[in-house]
Amino acid sequence: MKKRLQAVLQRIWGFDQYLVIFSLVKIFTLRLEGRNKEGDFFHFLRLLAPDATVLDIGANVGIMSAHLAWHCKRGRVHAFEPVPSNARALRRVMRWLGITRRVACHELALGDSAGAVTMTMPLIQGVRMQGLTHVQDESIEGYAASAMTFTVPLARLDDLDWLRDQPVAAIKLDVENYEQFVLRGAEALIRRCQPLIYCELWDNENRQICLKIMQEHGYRVQVLDRGRLRTFLPGTDTHHNFFFVPEKKA
Repeated sequence: MKKRLQAVLQRIWGFDQYLVIFSLVKIFTLRLEGRNKEGDFFHFLRLLAPDATVLDIGANVGIMSAHLAWHCKRGRVHAFEPVPSNARALRRVMRWLGITRRVACHELALGDSAGAVTMTMPLIQGVRMQGLTHVQDESIEGYAASAMTFTVPLARLDDLDWLRDQPVAAIKLDVENYEQFVLRGAEALIRRCQPLIYCELWDNENRQICLKIMQEHGYRVQVLDRGRLRTFLPGTDTHHNFFFVPEKKA
């Protein structure tokens, strides 16, 4: 029933307008009851200073970008979203909320190389699933066979000249199982800034590679447990949200 309603609304409103309305509803729903639904993310927010510079990688339609901007009132959010329809919605939502000065939208995919990459937006029961849009890569499986595809620009964080003098305090990373490539392309930034990183990782090889990368950079791998961060216990914990905390800040 939910998918049928979504398909109808996407047809009636048009996909762009649907994304804007969807984003605004989600943003204000989270603002009212987010600590119950997204407790890990709101714990991440509480660890950020009001003047923090934050990277929102995999910003989608700006749901988390808005909350980051509201919290970091004197800071700056750089939202990376490569899919054109999602990026258009993100910009419109930020304008509607009056926070465009605090949120910069970069229509760019991130990885460990530069050039172009194909991204896939699954179609499920006639619904465009913008939240599941992902890079087309042999390491990424488990999505619907029916999909829309986009060719988008790809870059490494370490190659972005404008970012080299930015004091990046934190990164929110959610790129649908492509996280290892983003981290590999940001190793100079990680060494320089030692940012706090909040990341969603599936229980697969990509997770193991990401944990290894961050541990090699001197980070602790932690999860939220009853309101407190503690060390992640492989083979025991079932968490999917991870906090990569620099040893010197732990």
